[in-house]
Amino acid sequence: MDNLKNKFKDITNEKKLENVVKSFKELKWYEIVLIAIMIFIAGLAVYKAIVDPHSSDNPLWLTIINFISAICGIICVFFCAKANISNFAFASVNTVVYAIYLFYHKIFGTFLLEVLFYLPINFISWYIWAKHRDELLKEKTKSKRLTLLQNIGAALVIVLGGIIYHAVLVKIGGTVAWLDAFTLSIGIIAVILEMFRYKEQYIWWIITDIIAVAMYIVHFDLVYLTKKSIYLIMAIIGIINWTKLNKERNKNNE
Repeated sequence: MDNLKNKFKDITNEKKLENVVKSFKELKWYEIVLIAIMIFIAGLAVYKAIVDPHSSDNPLWLTIINFISAICGIICVFFCAKANISNFAFASVNTVVYAIYLFYHKIFGTFLLEVLFYLPINFISWYIWAKHRDELLKEKTKSKRLTLLQNIGAALVIVLGGIIYHAVLVKIGGTVAWLDAFTLSIGIIAVILEMFRYKEQYIWWIITDIIAVAMYIVHFDLVYLTKKSIYLIMAIIGIINWTKLNKERNKNNE
């Protein structure tokens, strides 16, 4: 236990904060543009909620929660797409505030995914990624790849899980049950693959982001629709980056 505490302390010390600064400096121009768009839309929603409290179905406090989630969320996915360990600091904040939003709107499947799975996994993944740093690029973790059989197994688990979760969500009165159920099922597999540093996580992130975009079109929310659309763009970029890292730097699949 002491070794685990010391390791976690090591990955969050001042020296590692330098990697956070470096991570921001590595952002591409289009990523900065996407961040600016997200800040504008989320900030506009807050402004409208202050000026006219009846302009949204969300109370002001939840609109502010949305703003925090939007900013932390996109920074997290930008860093993760680069295999950057700093993503987990922003992921943890995003998980908490996003869960509040989901609970308020009774999107129970994804809420359970965030609270019972994503939150503890964030810290476990943070530890694992830091333990397998790239020898040259210390702010990044090593990329691994799945075998064909492992990919087929993951797909079968997702389909079975989605069917089971749908039945449960219908019983407890969840909204958009099919979309919510498969977001939950795919999300579990994707985050496990992310935790163990497999590049194939992004195949599933792309699918779940498409589902999430559809869900926020049905349950319309401009802030989260924008956020999930940006997630989808970054998931495509992520699989390109992780594949490149795996081929050029981490060929041994360690």
